[in-house]
Amino acid sequence: MIYWQWFNIHPQFTKNPVYIGGDSYAGIVVPIIAQEIANGIMMQHKPIINLEGYLLGNPVSDQKFDQNSKIPFSHRMALISDELYKLTKRTCKGDYVKVEPRNVKCLKNLQTVSECTKDLKVEHVLEPNCIFVLANKPNGIKGSGRSLEENIENFGSESQLPEFGCRNYNYLLSYYWANDDNVRSALHIKKGTTQTWIRCNNQGGLPYQKNVPSTLIYHQNLSKRGYRSLIYSGDHDLLIPYLGTEAWIKSLNYSINDDWRPWFVQQQVAG
Repeated sequence: MIYWQWFNIHPQFTKNPVYIGGDSYAGIVVPIIAQEIANGIMMQHKPIINLEGYLLGNPVSDQKFDQNSKIPFSHRMALISDELYKLTKRTCKGDYVKVEPRNVKCLKNLQTVSECTKDLKVEHVLEPNCIFVLANKPNGIKGSGRSLEENIENFGSESQLPEFGCRNYNYLLSYYWANDDNVRSALHIKKGTTQTWIRCNNQGGLPYQKNVPSTLIYHQNLSKRGYRSLIYSGDHDLLIPYLGTEAWIKSLNYSINDDWRPWFVQQQVAG
């Protein structure tokens, strides 16, 4: 694994505490990487990495919890009416993922929910829904991908450029930054190993399969071994709602050490 290769090249950092971090779809990848490192530590793989834990923001974690939380979240955010929420919950019996094709009433209500949410920026429902640089634009409630599907190569024409101030504008800047020769030199990227850096390569050719529907077992294994984790969520994310994250954490039956309370930044409530 590249982590051991990196520490072999930079042994002066082996005593530093290591935390693996990521957000969004990295919720699938990070726990797996952390467990691989933990297994290597148990097997005395050299050099020994000083793994302390991991942190995840709005992480994709479990299809059942992630997807089924979108309808309740839409209701709590007043994106759908009380009547539509109750009707959808009743006809779908609380399961909005595995819907029987014969359950026409449930499917019809889910379509109505999508009509209410399809024009929102699902990553943050209060942000302007700027131009997406996507092969396929997310459609409201449907779909489990995030802007990880965005391909910066689609910035081909001026009409496709995102507006300044939009979240997508940062992706344009990252494209120019990562493809700058000075940056590549500073990152020790060998010439010829890659051509144009692409933020998210969804054009095929990568030996990668999405075959991990849930990472809960990884969280359980890591916590049993004493590794710490910080799981946090933004409260306006419709793609991976905080309700789903709360639900799968509760399903692990951890003991509660501290009650729900506000936290502050510069004496202002931040969450």
